[in-house]
Order: sequence, then C-alpha cells, then structure tokens
Amino acid sequence: MVTYKAVTLSTKHMNANSHLVLASASPQRKTLLEGLGLSFEVIPSQFNESDHVEHDPVKRSLALGELKAKDVALRNADSWVIGCDTLVVAPDGTLLEKPNDMDDARRMLQKQSGGTSQVHSGLCVVAPGGESASAVSSSSVTFKKLSSEEIDWWMHTKLWEGRSGSFQIDGLGQLMIERIEGDWASVVGLPVFLLGELFQKLKAPYLSW
Repeated sequence: MVTYKAVTLSTKHMNANSHLVLASASPQRKTLLEGLGLSFEVIPSQFNESDHVEHDPVKRSLALGELKAKDVALRNADSWVIGCDTLVVAPDGTLLEKPNDMDDARRMLQKQSGGTSQVHSGLCVVAPGGESASAVSSSSVTFKKLSSEEIDWWMHTKLWEGRSGSFQIDGLGQLMIERIEGDWASVVGLPVFLLGELFQKLKAPYLSW
C-alpha cells in the first residue's frame, strides 16, 4: 500500500511560466520524468543532506525533498522545481541512506536480506513565485534471502553506488527483490503518481485534464 503524508499547499497567486527543473542529478529520476514526455532542465541541489538533523525517516525524506526543491527554486524563481529524496529503513529499523563505500553497502544489504524494508520518497514541487506542495510516498520492499555469493555479485556490479539502502528496484537489482507493495516508481526514486497529484493541486501547466 502507498501512503501519502504531510501534504502542504500554499495559496499564493500562480505564475504561468512552464519552465520545469528537476533538482536532482539522479539518472533514475531523470528517466522517470522523461517517461512523462515532459521537457525539463536538470539543476542538482547543492544542499548538504548531512546538515539536516531530523532522524524520523518519513519526516526526514519530506524535509530533504522540500529543502532540495527550495534550494534550486531560490535561483530559478520563474520555474517549476521538483525536489525528491528517498530513504530506506531496514527491517530492524535502521535508517539506510547512501553507502560510504563497499563495506558499508555490504552491511546494508546483509541487514535487508530475507526481510522487508520500508522506502519513503519525499516529494516537493515549488511553483514560480514560491508556492509549494509536498508529500511522502511510502512503500515496502521484500528481499529474497541472499547468499554470500549473491551479495558479492551485487558488490562487484557497483550498482549500489549512490543508492539509498545500496540497492535498486530497476535493472539487475530486481533479481534480489521478492516483491514490493506500493509505488514501483517511488522506490526507484520519483513517485510519479504523487507528482501528478501535486501538479494537480498547484494547477501546474503540465496536465491536460
């Protein structure tokens, strides 16, 4: 089941400008957004995630998504800006962000082997002039019981690099996942359904209905 939490919406006057910015360097988010047929510019946020002290995973993912979007929006006031942050919580409750190195990635995968992790993607859309809407999409990912050989294989693919929880739900990473409950795109890194909902709330000029 997908849950949406902490939805916020401002009430200031809309600007008709339709220039769209993705505040992320993630190739997965870029691919998902391209899949909607939208024209956009990639301008990664310079916000340092380690500067934010919130530890609750749902609140943290939402806050980081908002901070990233608003960081880029400050320098692109006439644009629509999308910011997103995805966090993974291991079956034992440990918050898993991006691994520091291979040993850290191996530890994360071992924690998740044979269990179900929670994945929270905090999404924020900032409209021209500063309006914003944000929410969290939460899903669960169940891993197969991974052998040491399978974990070694995954480490050598290097596909864990830059990935929260050290895994991916697209590409080869699907071979480790027994099932998911929720939004596949959200686990990849951009909750597309939720993005449409936020666009609709803000009356963004990208929806035809």
